[in-house]
Amino acid sequence: MYVIIVYDAGVKRLNKVRIFLKQYLNWVQNSVFEGELTKAEYLRIRLRLKDLIDEDEDCIFIYSVRDRKYLGIDELGTRKAEIDTII
Repeated sequence: MYVIIVYDAGVKRLNKVRIFLKQYLNWVQNSVFEGELTKAEYLRIRLRLKDLIDEDEDCIFIYSVRDRKYLGIDELGTRKAEIDTII
């Protein structure tokens, strides 16, 4: 599945969330990650994020589609990082 994760976390948790997500997804913009995940990876990420954030102060949105080809994306400007395959 193709996933986009958007988050808003407190200063103390912001880097922890970013460092964790960089293990699985491409960092495309401040507090935005995207990429392909297996169902197992998706569940692992969801559980870990729940542990990393304070649910009373932080917010995470996870958007998913079956395949990136079904997602329309209009980009303006320059990406923070190029999307490439992690080997």
